[in-house]
Amino acid sequence: MKALIIVDMQNDFLPDGSLAVENGNDIIPKINSIQANYDLVVATQDWHPKNHKSFITQHPNNRVFDQIQLEGLKQTLWPEHCVQGTQGAEFSSLLNQNSIEAIFRKGMDENIDSYSGFFDNGKKKSTGLGEYLKAKKIKEIHVCGLAADFCVYYTAKDALDLGFKTSIIENATIAINPLNFNEIKINFQEKGGEIIQL
Repeated sequence: MKALIIVDMQNDFLPDGSLAVENGNDIIPKINSIQANYDLVVATQDWHPKNHKSFITQHPNNRVFDQIQLEGLKQTLWPEHCVQGTQGAEFSSLLNQNSIEAIFRKGMDENIDSYSGFFDNGKKKSTGLGEYLKAKKIKEIHVCGLAADFCVYYTAKDALDLGFKTSIIENATIAINPLNFNEIKINFQEKGGEIIQL
């Protein structure tokens, strides 16, 4: 049994969003076209409270993309994004959602960020995604969406750690920093993951 995880295809990560990934819309047709190939399709959704501590608005003496310590972890400071109940947090209207069986929200604890669809960054809380996939008898996972070098990578890495055969679909994801993603791909493959094109 094989599952597709669609990561964070939300308006704030797309053109004109507050934390837009350049050309983020370009992968939506590919994501829509491959969904029928899977036994299960799920999605993750960044879903932050307005006062999330990763937001630059909570740190007026810092600048966007500065790194601080938060709950003992290195934390990048982001523009306010994907705030619960806002248009920016909604999935793109271009994304076909008909096949998405379940949505797993992340980043809801104001004190800790959550790049992975499985756990927060400190592995303190699970979203329940891993348990859900195992209950559905999923053995293999393909990960797509935004952004390749953050939430897609961390989701795929956790899937590997949980024992799933895991691939990142390179032509259905886009990185914020392509050079960073090149290093990540090598690291991911060394851990037993695969980089594929569909």
